[in-house]
Amino acid sequence: MPDSVTARFTQALLDATVRQGVAVPAPLQQALRDAQARVPLALQDELWALYCGACAEPLASLRMGADIQAGHLDIVGMLLLSCDTLGDGLEVLTEYAPIIGDNARFELAAFAETVMVRYLPDYTVCRAQRVEAVMGAVVSLARWMTSGRFQPLWVGFMHAPRAAAADYTALLGSPVRFHEAADGLAIDSAALQLGLIQAGPQLHAHLKQLADEMLASLRQGGFSEQVQQLIRAQPRWGKERVAGQLGVSGRQLNRRLAAEAISFKSLREAILYEMARKLLRRGEAVTAVSEQLGFSDENAFARAFRRWSGQTPAQFSRAG
Repeated sequence: MPDSVTARFTQALLDATVRQGVAVPAPLQQALRDAQARVPLALQDELWALYCGACAEPLASLRMGADIQAGHLDIVGMLLLSCDTLGDGLEVLTEYAPIIGDNARFELAAFAETVMVRYLPDYTVCRAQRVEAVMGAVVSLARWMTSGRFQPLWVGFMHAPRAAAADYTALLGSPVRFHEAADGLAIDSAALQLGLIQAGPQLHAHLKQLADEMLASLRQGGFSEQVQQLIRAQPRWGKERVAGQLGVSGRQLNRRLAAEAISFKSLREAILYEMARKLLRRGEAVTAVSEQLGFSDENAFARAFRRWSGQTPAQFSRAG
């Protein structure tokens, strides 16, 4: 499957974008709604680009991250809340972060009296802002789950400061460093023993089983990966033709994709949109792209592309 992000985290970003007074194009809003449980990373990239381009305040992303709630992290948020200690929660975060977004991960590095929590993303769009949002969320949630007892030694960023260091400190409630070798935060080893306010061993075991199944599905790609490969190889094929190639009926295909929280329509359109952008950026003519992707004519392709991106293929080509 293409890199994807849980829809709940994307919803938090969408809400923050709207609160900033930004008009989110109807095609993008529709694509986000159609994505169901997981949102293709390409769509979230568009939303981040829109958000960052419209926010005049340098630390808007950091503020947005501090407003993230456990529910925005999907099952990982619930799993974190059911942990006994902060140390258990950090272990959960390192293991299950790909459920939130499978293009980033966390790792822990223990030293004599300090533990480093490193954040390792693979972003190409608005990297600094996205890292700041995540760091804001980690610090805020850890502080809330420990009833205000959590206090990082410092928070570090690889990028240069985007505002005064004092402004970062005021928002995060901790010292801040820049130009670090990795993004993350340092905590006192003793903080790992801080108890969490909603610990629940029985619930934790149940949630962990569900999270393991979800993580395994993401890693293996599942049935949807087979569907995606066929769509890329044969973009002209519709649902029934794809289903027949996989030895199932159209109804069975729908059910198996639904088990992975994906619809055939949203998956196919996301892939066609990605393929269309690549072909147009290479300088392919609109007529040729339309034909390669299996549209009945150039006008049908133009209407679909406008629905996906809010602009015509010709406008996209000129801008690119």
